[in-house]
Amino acid sequence: MPRLYYDLHLHSCLSPCGDEDMTPNNIVNMALLLGYDIIALTDHNSCLNVAAAVRVGERVGLTVVPGMELCTNEEAHVICLFPTAADAIGFHRFVAAYSMNMRNDAQIFGRQIIMDAQDCVIGEERNLLISATQISVNEVLAVAQRFHGTAFPAHVDKGSYSVIASLGAIPQEAGFFAVEISRNGNMQKLCQTNKELNGKILLCNSDAHYLENMPEPRAWIDLPQNTPECLISVLNGETKTSWSSE
Repeated sequence: MPRLYYDLHLHSCLSPCGDEDMTPNNIVNMALLLGYDIIALTDHNSCLNVAAAVRVGERVGLTVVPGMELCTNEEAHVICLFPTAADAIGFHRFVAAYSMNMRNDAQIFGRQIIMDAQDCVIGEERNLLISATQISVNEVLAVAQRFHGTAFPAHVDKGSYSVIASLGAIPQEAGFFAVEISRNGNMQKLCQTNKELNGKILLCNSDAHYLENMPEPRAWIDLPQNTPECLISVLNGETKTSWSSE
């Protein structure tokens, strides 16, 4: 199986905390320049820029996985990935139905810009995208799988907006096969204090909100093919793999 260098947690200018330079073309081409094989666009509670990013990836030859960073009702962040933009939009609509209708104040939180594959602004999301939804940690994976996707807890080593910070541990009933540890996290120490991480795929992503925060590739995963479908199969525990977060 090919060894693929990945970053599965990237934000575009649609995320209110994302820089306006994080356009679909800039993200994809920066990832290509850095040497990534596969990336995922995971804006907060929205998938409205994934179709543009996927098209840019197809144009330049980089695999782009449609995704979202969901904020659960426990205020824990979970990365959700999908095989196609259509599946991601279906999940997006589901999440929107379980989200608060709170208007975004761009002066406080930043603009939430929707773009096409040419980086032209085609709209702005009016509702604030960083609020907690009514979807619980224990529901996320099952809901994502209904849209042919997968899910894993984000930056579990952080003291806020992580499943461990919110709940003290990753619930077994949530069913996750993988977790994300931030690039500066102490993986060995975390696995010693949180035994539920043993046996899971430990992913390491950038969570970049600015182009300059996109690092050179380090973590890799073996996939039968460089496709979103193969990645999702691995992260759902359906296909065995090898990986490294170092």
